[in-house]
Amino acid sequence: MKSPVRVSLIQVSYGDGESLADRVERVAMQVEDLPDTDLVVLPELWAHGGFASDTWAELAETLDGAIVRRLAAVAARRGFWLHGGSLIERATEDASRGLEGRGLWNTAVLLSPEGELRTTYRKIHRFGFGDGEPRLLEAGDRLVVTDLAFPGGAAVTLGFATCYDLRFPEMFRNLAADEGAGMLIVPAAWPLERVEHWSLLGRARAVENQAWVLQCNTAGTHRGITMGGHSQVIAPTGEVAGALGADEGVLSVEIDLQLVGETRRAFPVLRDRRLGRRNAARVGLVRQP
Repeated sequence: MKSPVRVSLIQVSYGDGESLADRVERVAMQVEDLPDTDLVVLPELWAHGGFASDTWAELAETLDGAIVRRLAAVAARRGFWLHGGSLIERATEDASRGLEGRGLWNTAVLLSPEGELRTTYRKIHRFGFGDGEPRLLEAGDRLVVTDLAFPGGAAVTLGFATCYDLRFPEMFRNLAADEGAGMLIVPAAWPLERVEHWSLLGRARAVENQAWVLQCNTAGTHRGITMGGHSQVIAPTGEVAGALGADEGVLSVEIDLQLVGETRRAFPVLRDRRLGRRNAARVGLVRQP
């Protein structure tokens, strides 16, 4: 019997008066002071500000910049996996600036218990309906999964998504059914006015993909927008294993990764999928005039 895995989601609250450096240090200390845990998750753009698009270009950092270095030091000292939410990534001088030449991305980072940058994911679906992210940032162009191993023998394939990605179920189906993800992490800067969608869609992604879904949102009021909070951990059965309210807080939950395989064996819905990437040739398309 493999040991359960303890996950901790930090629902960061922030306003507009705190500097980037001060916020990074405040949150880093909060992460470092957590009780024993195996995996920590931070929200989307908690440092750069989810709606502070006018400062993104000025404050963007490369992946070897101060934010990642500070989080990496914490992960190494504490010896846990740390999903650092996301940051505004700036392209290095010798790297591609992307298809649109902007050289900026909304990039999620995963740090190993040794403090190494294990994996990055550039947000595929940019929110803003032509403004904000679509106007300023490059779109990610690849799905990302990675394998995590924990003390006690538990292991899982992790699939990455960020905020607005949650509204695109085909992405999650590819991560789970095609790439084998049994855990899906979704950091976000999701506003309060649509928080019911946030909660509902998270449960839907868990049920339809029979995977653990970890949703970590921001709190507070930022650029005149009240953030939604309500971070949650959803089991592969759709059960809410733990949730927060609207205010800043930490959600720590013990999860059984073996529940993924048990759920998929007991109700093998993914096996019956006929419209996926790997079996698309089995089903044709007729477009009627």
